[in-house]
Amino acid sequence: MQIKLVTTILVIMLLLLSVGTFHYFSTAKPTVTDPVVMAAPSATIDYALSVKPVIEQRCVVCHACYDAPCQLKLGSYEGITRGANTERVYDGERLIAANLTRLFEDAHSVSQWREKSFFPVVADVPSSPTANSQASVLSGMLSLKKDHPLPAQKKLSDKFELGLNRQYQCPTVDEFEDYKADYPLWGMPYGLPALEGAQHQTLTQWVAEGAKGSDDRLLTPEIVERIAQWEIFFNQPAKKAQLMSRYLFEHLFLVHLHFDQQQPEQYFKLVRSKTPPGQEVEGIYTRRPFDDPKVERVYYRIIPVKQSIVHKAHMPLSLNGQRKARWSAWFLEADYQVDEMPSYHPEKASNPFITFAAIPVQSRYKYMLDESQNTIMQFIKGPVCRGQLALNVINDHFWVVFAEPELKLVENDNGFMQQALQRIRLPAEKQSTALPTSWISYAAMERDYLHAKSMFIKRHIQDKVPITLDLLWDGEGENDNLALTVFRHNDAATVVKGLIGDEPQTAWVLTYPLFERIHYLLVAGYDVYGNVGHQLNSRMYMDFLRMEGEFNFLSFLPQAAQEQVRDKWYRGSVSEVQQYVYKANEHKIKTDMVYKTDRPLKELYQRLKKRVAPVASQQHDLTNGFTEKQVVRALGQINSLRGKGLAKLPNSIIIKLYEEDSEKQYFYTMLRHSAHSNISHLFGEQDRRLPDEDTVTIAPGFMTSHPNAFMQVSTKQLEAFAQAIARLNSEQDYEMLMDNFGVRRTSAEFWSFADNMHTFFKQHYPVEYGLLDFNRLENR
Repeated sequence: MQIKLVTTILVIMLLLLSVGTFHYFSTAKPTVTDPVVMAAPSATIDYALSVKPVIEQRCVVCHACYDAPCQLKLGSYEGITRGANTERVYDGERLIAANLTRLFEDAHSVSQWREKSFFPVVADVPSSPTANSQASVLSGMLSLKKDHPLPAQKKLSDKFELGLNRQYQCPTVDEFEDYKADYPLWGMPYGLPALEGAQHQTLTQWVAEGAKGSDDRLLTPEIVERIAQWEIFFNQPAKKAQLMSRYLFEHLFLVHLHFDQQQPEQYFKLVRSKTPPGQEVEGIYTRRPFDDPKVERVYYRIIPVKQSIVHKAHMPLSLNGQRKARWSAWFLEADYQVDEMPSYHPEKASNPFITFAAIPVQSRYKYMLDESQNTIMQFIKGPVCRGQLALNVINDHFWVVFAEPELKLVENDNGFMQQALQRIRLPAEKQSTALPTSWISYAAMERDYLHAKSMFIKRHIQDKVPITLDLLWDGEGENDNLALTVFRHNDAATVVKGLIGDEPQTAWVLTYPLFERIHYLLVAGYDVYGNVGHQLNSRMYMDFLRMEGEFNFLSFLPQAAQEQVRDKWYRGSVSEVQQYVYKANEHKIKTDMVYKTDRPLKELYQRLKKRVAPVASQQHDLTNGFTEKQVVRALGQINSLRGKGLAKLPNSIIIKLYEEDSEKQYFYTMLRHSAHSNISHLFGEQDRRLPDEDTVTIAPGFMTSHPNAFMQVSTKQLEAFAQAIARLNSEQDYEMLMDNFGVRRTSAEFWSFADNMHTFFKQHYPVEYGLLDFNRLENR
């Protein structure tokens, strides 16, 4: 039977090749003995055409990525057949590192996932329709919701637990009757309206028929050829090329690659493999991308992304001829030599200034600048940035710009880098089980580095390089990655192109070493499965780097203003971390900029915005939606609001703005920015809140992956909407705002609003599009 099955597969492959298409199979060796691929009743429901779209629209919006409840990731067939697990991935209290459970990487068959304590949500061994349904937690949850729909009321009762850190209930089939009795209203979708009748029928019938499916997709000959050409590029034999590919992989391993710059329908990822191009991929999946692959030669291969694209993990990057030419110029044609490949020992591999010392600083920096939004997006959308504990290291609203790579700044000096930065170490060297006291030694290293930097400036740069905005990267006059805005909304964050808002809470100037250290701290070196020590050390180390970026920005101000602004940004009691960085910034850089007002910070923001305006992205400008004067004016009024009444708003709101007499509509994001006396402490954030200084930003497009609320407002209602926000003073005021404009999670319009929103998102922003996450929707 197995021989016949394999023969049939080979024949199908030959037929597909003969008609000009190629089927890209799983990167793991197929396990034909797995129960899930054994014979089952003849299916009439097609997974790819009928089932997956429903699951994406109604289930993946909560069940995706590391924070999927019960680790039940429903964005792929393998995720469904893998099932659920009671262990949390995000755990800030574990004393030792957890075992890895990354889908498609740490196990490759149902039986292997069962050995890792995952239990089924569809029948492992399909049999009769009745037995299949009875063996399925997924079907049971859907039927429970159908039998017990949400109560007909505005807000859910306290019987529903909706906090992000709530205690999940993860019943097995054997426990499901008790679950039904204890939580009759907790069917799926949890805390949201039930599926429509046809959708419910599709999923439950598919389960009854044996839940057959596959994640494999057909690739066109054109895509196959592009993959082949890029794999040739990534796997050139020369040591110089091998070092380039290692550097690129360590910066691309989370990225979604695509070949269609306008409207990509399929994404890919770069992986390490034991096998060269032309052979089946045998993935090397280590805890970190720079861990020892334990093979003589690593090959870099391109494989399809098989999970549904969700916005909170979507970091798209196009592979095209222009990009290949730039990478070749920076890494292959640049004048340097590689005599031997660097070590994979943790102390060295975790330090990019040692591993990639041979590659010129300018080459590395230009690579990071070229797609700076994507690079910073990895800090934001990578596994580190989930939860308030991880994110309270950054402000709610700040701008990011970059030092010019061509200038002879200390950070662009290879000699200084060799002497100073190779002594810098990062928390990843301690692996994933570390003591939380290690930050003291890292603080001492940071102090020594900043001291060496100050001395270098004093000896080699002071009075030779004017301190003006000309020190900032201009994007070569065309690259809109030159200026970015980062928004934090409590336990989530977003990075977008352009300088959004008139005055952010702070601003950073990133130099190459600062940019690179953040990447190896929060992306390449961060382990979401690590212990509390690893997580705390990473968070506290980020304090150093944030303040370094902020102090770089303050260098453009007069010295007296530098101290005033710094003291305002860090009011009240400050942490030991901050004191280390304060003392280390010994050299006072004197700006050459002349200020005309007594508000130099505001003036600096305005001049910075004017400088980048010809190149910066206009995507989130107010005129990129409705352009009528009265609409733009009302939106501007909202953006000018300030004060404690805004604290009644959720952190992030998606708003549909529409014309009543036409089908014209745009979706906007409104973000509330919480102000703090300082963010230099790990705990007690609420004690440092300054609600009188809260602000808000509303702009066209999608500037959050994690909406807390949905609203819809007609253009005729917009001025009244703006006035209602300005008058917010109590929870009752906000409840009235939701009564008039909100689409609550209990609303009969909820799913139609969500579908409309996702359709608009995909049509207007096809490259950025991904399903939004509904886990943080409020119940107000």
